Amino acid sequence: MTPREVAALIAYVVKLDPRLALDDQAAAAERLAQWCDLLSDVPAQAHGWDAARTARDYIARNPYRIQPSDVSRPWHTHKADQIGRHVGTFEPTAHPEIDPDDETGDAYVAALRREREAVAAGRIAPVTLRAITAGPAAAEVERRLAALGEYMPPSVKQVLAEQRPRRTERERAAVEGRPDPLDVSCIYEHCLAPVGEPCRNARRQVRTKPHPTRLDRAAAHHARRQEQETAA
Repeated sequence: MTPREVAALIAYVVKLDPRLALDDQAAAAERLAQWCDLLSDVPAQAHGWDAARTARDYIARNPYRIQPSDVSRPWHTHKADQIGRHVGTFEPTAHPEIDPDDETGDAYVAALRREREAVAAGRIAPVTLRAITAGPAAAEVERRLAALGEYMPPSVKQVLAEQRPRRTERERAAVEGRPDPLDVSCIYEHCLAPVGEPCRNARRQVRTKPHPTRLDRAAAHHARRQEQETAA
């Protein structure tokens, strides 16, 4: 939240709980600074989230004076729940820039990540697809899904996965929120594989696993990305 949004939230909670009113300007400024610091990564509103409503619910249910952490903790819980329910799928026609024949899968992976970041920030709703398996038609839905898979028959999907193992693994890492070694270049002196290319041994043969140094760099890169996502 911006300082203006935090100030509006404080004014709202003071209206609901007059005990929080402060006559001393210095104390009020100090409280505003504290709330701004603790709520800097919390949006005022997002998909399924409203900071004012969270504050109101807390005041209605608790006899204790509200603290900024009583708003920030529910936001991070809500954010984790949104990401946890998101299955990482999207409508392909909404991404015409993606080449379906791109063996590297870079554009697809990037689109998945942008989508996860948008879900985490509350800009879009998570895509769960699980609701279609509820209700009286659940048995029929499960039968069809078992035969068809998500977008293609499981047998076809398995063949494609075997033919494109690197792309399959990168897509799986993006969906599961794991570090992707191909996001960074390899700095091992006998390899120096660029971003998007697999590691190679001294004979320039493709390795089945990235070099350990590349895995470490990918983990650090992933951690920085998550920090930026949290701060967004």
